[in-house]
Amino acid sequence: MRLRAVTQTDRDLIAMHRYPDEADQAERPVYAAWVAGALARDRYLGFVAVNDGGGGEEVVAGAGLTLLDWGPSRGDPQPDRGRLVNVWTHPAVRRQGLARTLVTLCLDAARNRGITHLSLGTSPAARGLYTALGFEPSGTEMTLRR
Repeated sequence: MRLRAVTQTDRDLIAMHRYPDEADQAERPVYAAWVAGALARDRYLGFVAVNDGGGGEEVVAGAGLTLLDWGPSRGDPQPDRGRLVNVWTHPAVRRQGLARTLVTLCLDAARNRGITHLSLGTSPAARGLYTALGFEPSGTEMTLRR
């Protein structure tokens, strides 16, 4: 298993992680184009876990961080906020710590940029992971303030 940062060549894969259901297939090209632009502007950071098998590279998990131009606010001069997105793990390798590792890489990237506020949307199944990483419930979202 190897970890690497996402690149422009991953935009379609990231879109599939965002919209995994076939019913949402029409959304994928639009999202892939957005990811390509966000990567080019350095407003999307992401990481994937890959298996390098005989058939080439297979992505088995991923996580991304969207940087939002929020503007400074009272008590926080940092103009950016972070939103954790596209956390996905292939069912065959779930519960092995890959999501935690990739999310931690995203959190480290946010910290390196001075981002103090992060948010995410989550499912009940993943809430424990995010709580363990310091996120707190906030309505239908979870947030982390440093």
